[in-house]
Amino acid sequence: MDYRGSKTWLRLVCAGWVTAIALCGCHKPHATHEHGEASKLIVTRPLRKDTTVVREFVAQIHSARNIEVRAIERGYLESVKVLEGQKVQEGELMFKILPVLYQAELKRAEAEAKAAKVEYDNTKRLTDSKVVSDTELAIAEAKLEKARAEVNLAQTHLGFTEIKAPFTALVDRLHLRNGSLVDEGDLLTTLSDNSEVWVYFNVPETDYLEYASHPQPEERQTVRLIMANGRAFEHPGRINAIEAEFNSETGTIAFRADFPNPKGLLRHGETGNIRMEKVVKDALLIPQKATFEILDHHYVFVLGKDDVLTQQRIHISEEIEDLFIVTSGLNPDDRIVLEGLRQAKAGEKPVHEYLEPAKAYGNLKLRAE
Repeated sequence: MDYRGSKTWLRLVCAGWVTAIALCGCHKPHATHEHGEASKLIVTRPLRKDTTVVREFVAQIHSARNIEVRAIERGYLESVKVLEGQKVQEGELMFKILPVLYQAELKRAEAEAKAAKVEYDNTKRLTDSKVVSDTELAIAEAKLEKARAEVNLAQTHLGFTEIKAPFTALVDRLHLRNGSLVDEGDLLTTLSDNSEVWVYFNVPETDYLEYASHPQPEERQTVRLIMANGRAFEHPGRINAIEAEFNSETGTIAFRADFPNPKGLLRHGETGNIRMEKVVKDALLIPQKATFEILDHHYVFVLGKDDVLTQQRIHISEEIEDLFIVTSGLNPDDRIVLEGLRQAKAGEKPVHEYLEPAKAYGNLKLRAE
């Protein structure tokens, strides 16, 4: 082996090691710098402000008047005068059942009534002549009244062969067609009056107690409907009814809000969300990202007057997207860790930077009055 070649190779290896060490030495201060920046905590204070809290509940939309139209008499469906989805006016003819049988019954009843009238008139003349007693006249009069009642009954049956709209409404699906044999009670269609809709939504017991315990101002009775496409319905509604009983399985009670629907956009059976709002006066707000959970309890790190961190349990009453409303555990003057929770440890004096609440909360979603 050439000694000079071996020496050259050794020099190259040594030079490589020196370069590597130098490079590592150059990057070491940079790593320390990054570590120092990561361990720096950002602290701020809670914010006290009148805040609007929004509640949303899944809702079911019903027409104020939604009825089933059924046949009252048996027979063949002679004609259907309406179309599916058509708007009918009050009193408009919708269905006609073949009336031949009922017309015959009416004629028979009218004939019997006519005969009873003749009998009554003859008996009255005889009674006036003292030929028959008043009892005979009373019997004849009773027969006449019975015959007249039969006429009225036959007229009623005949009238039931024409089914008319009881109010202005939209026609739903038609279940029978011309020529169908209709039995008494058969469903023909459904009518929906959508000029006003009733929107039902289930409210948990805690929210019900909060709402019902005190007289509510008008703005608390006014609600908004968020339709299935995510858009708000143009007209506000008003809470007008609360059902009498709780659902023992779900622990909720049904509220009803009434909405005007002049354009007919809302239909029976639609779904949506009811949005209720309330104002919390002087709410104590903290960012959600400043909290952490241990066994379903919420905590924050509080920086004391001596700049020592302590772990503080808090109680939360409301959640507003990026914020919590705190009811106990914090004071408005407390400094809390906003950023750097992973590096925060109770009992330590961390390197920190204070951020004014106006700036700290500037990019958070805040509903406030």
